[in-house]
Amino acid sequence: MTMIQQVLLELESDYHGRPYHVSGHALYRALARRVDAATRSSVAVSHGVFVPGEHGGYPDEHSQSGGAPYFGAGLRPVESYEDLFLFRDAAQRWLSASRPRDAQNTHDLRVHGGRIAFSPTVRFGLPQASRNSKRTMTWFVQFYLHDAGGSADSVPLDEDVLDGLRVGGARNYGLGETSLKDTQTVDLDTLDYSTLKDAERSFELELVSPYVTASEYPGADDQSVPWWWTPRPGGLRRRDERLVEDGDVYELETIDHGQVVGYGGPNPVETAKSGVLRVGTHSRYGFGEVRLRPVSEDRVPERARIAATREAGGGER
Repeated sequence: MTMIQQVLLELESDYHGRPYHVSGHALYRALARRVDAATRSSVAVSHGVFVPGEHGGYPDEHSQSGGAPYFGAGLRPVESYEDLFLFRDAAQRWLSASRPRDAQNTHDLRVHGGRIAFSPTVRFGLPQASRNSKRTMTWFVQFYLHDAGGSADSVPLDEDVLDGLRVGGARNYGLGETSLKDTQTVDLDTLDYSTLKDAERSFELELVSPYVTASEYPGADDQSVPWWWTPRPGGLRRRDERLVEDGDVYELETIDHGQVVGYGGPNPVETAKSGVLRVGTHSRYGFGEVRLRPVSEDRVPERARIAATREAGGGER
């Protein structure tokens, strides 16, 4: 059994930090204050992805179908490998097409003593002729945990541990407060990996979170690009990250998230499982998460339809 625990937190107060995700290291530090030493030494935490509590539905690749109001306000069934990434896809493809996607992908800003923070809710105004001229949308944070110590003893964590976490900066001033909205466990060994078992197909990897190649953190070794990656022409985009611990700042060199590379390994199913648990240095803090998918699948179906229309002799551009 390879168990992960999915967690959905509701943002209760303004948040001061990164606009699109909460680092796994920040979530780990928030949890570490509430658990015993054995759990603290073995638990691993993914990056937390911001999710809007909005109307939406399951993408075609999901094992379920249909939709629901406030779709992003609760965790959804996980029966296949693709289901794991429902709320971890930066494009939020589950979001209803009737919603203003660009506006849903940003936070309202507030200023606290010179600090720019993100509001936990967004107010949308509609034409006065609409039945309801205003509505409010709430932000959530989705992440998951697993035991990196080789046993399943540290997960799932109790709801009391997960409820009331504070993340981000200026926590002493009341910012970054969250409440537990939902949690569930998933056994990676029992999921459906049928899309990755066709030996005749080619596969590609998407970096869901940055992959660390060098770190100033004590005891961390440098990492090379994995041999089973086949980068595209133009090379790999890189960026600097930081870990902050007890007032000390450690610089990290990473390969940036969001990139897609070819897959040259022999066992896509095992690679897919490893990618969920993350690979490389600082994987227990959310770095090195990768997603595997068949290369024939267009990552943006709407783009494929537009291209087909264009090739047919005109239409949308």
